[in-house]
Amino acid sequence: MTEVISSETTSSRDQKRSLEVFTLITTVFIAGLCSIVYELLIATTVSYFEGDSVKYFSLTIGLYMASMGVGSFTSKYIEKNLLFRFTVIEIALGFLGGISIPALYFGFSHTNYFQELYYIITIMIGYLIGLEIPLLTRILKDYNSLRVNIAHVLSLDYFGALLATIAFPFILLPFLGTFRSGLSFGLVNMLIAFMIIRVFPQTFGRAKKPLWILSILATLMIAGTIFSAEKLLKLWDDSVFDGRVLLSQETKFQKIVLTKNKSEIRLFLDGNLQFSSSDEYRYHEALVHAPIQHTAKVNRVLLLGAGDGMAVRELLKYPEIEEITLVDLDPAVVKIARTNPWVREINNDVMNTSKKVSVLHQDAQRFLMENTQAYDFIIADLPDPNNNALVRLYSKAFYRLIRRNLTPEGIFVTQAASPFFTGKAFWSIQKTVAASGFSHTKPFHVLVPSFGDWGFVLAANAPLEMKRQDDLPATRFLNNKIIQNMFVFGKDLTPPDVNVNTLDRPILLTYYLDGWQKWSRQ
Repeated sequence: MTEVISSETTSSRDQKRSLEVFTLITTVFIAGLCSIVYELLIATTVSYFEGDSVKYFSLTIGLYMASMGVGSFTSKYIEKNLLFRFTVIEIALGFLGGISIPALYFGFSHTNYFQELYYIITIMIGYLIGLEIPLLTRILKDYNSLRVNIAHVLSLDYFGALLATIAFPFILLPFLGTFRSGLSFGLVNMLIAFMIIRVFPQTFGRAKKPLWILSILATLMIAGTIFSAEKLLKLWDDSVFDGRVLLSQETKFQKIVLTKNKSEIRLFLDGNLQFSSSDEYRYHEALVHAPIQHTAKVNRVLLLGAGDGMAVRELLKYPEIEEITLVDLDPAVVKIARTNPWVREINNDVMNTSKKVSVLHQDAQRFLMENTQAYDFIIADLPDPNNNALVRLYSKAFYRLIRRNLTPEGIFVTQAASPFFTGKAFWSIQKTVAASGFSHTKPFHVLVPSFGDWGFVLAANAPLEMKRQDDLPATRFLNNKIIQNMFVFGKDLTPPDVNVNTLDRPILLTYYLDGWQKWSRQ
């Protein structure tokens, strides 16, 4: 009888020990998963607001790693009650990590200390994460040898990080967005605390009840924020964007916001204005009609970007155009152009009614590399070069691909930011287009009240001369005299000394950001 009881006791102890080991190993995996997700979310969010993704991803990684190092170093001073202290760290990390993205949203829209808040949050989260692994390794010493513990802890931590990097672009951003993803992983972090309190009740003694209460309160706060996320995001949108927010959507490529102020409709991508219905026709008429006046024949047109349909509307005023291929990376933008009643009214519903238009959702550079049929007219109506992902679409290599995809008599035009506000960026684009091998380039500009003085660069291998003096279709703004004047620049817009923008040295990003920062300080 004694032997039976002893056997049952041993089996019970083995089961309890197995549960404890499983809990700690699961904790290691979840810790690795959450740590990378927080890092990616913070870097992505700051890049949305500030541009320059390379700068802020580099800063975030650097601050994160340094803070983790400090956390790992100071963990040696924690000598007693390791499991209790680890649980407190997880509660703090779950709460801070969970609210980190909402805090950054709030800091951007309601304070003048966004950068400082970004540094503080990044350093604090990095420090707490740095404490995790050393403490877990020491806690596990009661179960396995140091050799086995280090192997298990590091391998599971790395596997968790791998899963996070896969989930982030394919699941978290497309389906949850940055705001909800941060909150959701705060709850995942809180799960660690609940698991440890549940599995190791004897370790905490009197502290067990306060830990339960603290964990539950933190969880309820995070969960409440998740349930209120839609309202909070709407309040944030309303505080940042003028007018009533009609649509706010975060895709894996960008944040899209559509607003309405009286009769004016505005579209924003990552906070940057793409068009205003009050004057978009000035921009799109200049983009389309000024270049076409310099060519005798246009049958096949390639549009890179321009998913809102406005450029298509202008192109369809030429009956001779037989085919328009529109390449836009984000399907959500084209969907808005096809389904949103306000945008459909502005673009004359051309995205639904014209059989001449075919749409491809593909990277513009990849399309140009794979395309085999030349075009008479190529338009690059791409977002401003405010991050490295976009700067490559203004590079010498990209423009060489454009030239390769043109017919011998074909023409190319790109929007080129503001020659007034971002002069160095504008003239760098012009110089880059010329350096890519085009025989002829002609910069021009037009006043668009919503944007200011806005620039374009026209290029071709054949001489650029006005060939359609009396063949301008119906327009709201342009006439032949205005077109001629658009190619004239005042003395205050004299080309500065700038460099060509290349993939290896994307100097355009510096020119662009420096230009806007100069004016934002005034």
